[in-house]
Amino acid sequence: MPAPKSVTKIKAKKGNVTVEYTTDVDAAAYYMHELTRAALRDVGKYVTKLYRTAYYSHFRKRTGEGGKAVKYKVVKAKPTEGAHAEVGYSAKAKGFYAAFQETGTSKQPQLALLTHAAEDNVAEIVKIESQYLSGLSDEAARLAQMVNEDDMEGDADD
Repeated sequence: MPAPKSVTKIKAKKGNVTVEYTTDVDAAAYYMHELTRAALRDVGKYVTKLYRTAYYSHFRKRTGEGGKAVKYKVVKAKPTEGAHAEVGYSAKAKGFYAAFQETGTSKQPQLALLTHAAEDNVAEIVKIESQYLSGLSDEAARLAQMVNEDDMEGDADD
């Protein structure tokens, strides 16, 4: 999704050229929202790959459909809320039976492969998300060196 358009108006009257910038977009909030969505996308990819390797270490790969049953989706939320990721079994996938192996049935014990893939790797998930925000903390440190928010005093000669 590209950055929303800002509006630039250029007015010219008898040799005077003025440029007026108007925008309805708070760029910092927009980029934070997009960085959050990108981090959630990578977390979704990571959890689904962990699930797939756990699934195929437990079962032989015959058709390959059971490991593909888990999908992730990054849900765009309202601007006042944050985006979130949903990782789960797809009802439309050919390997729908993998969901029964996750929860267990009367004849099969619960395996909880997806649950373990997410819960056992919380530290790595946090590390993935912090990679996106570490660039912002570096930028904030540089800006803090440039901008001094202490009280300023001066006179017309300064």
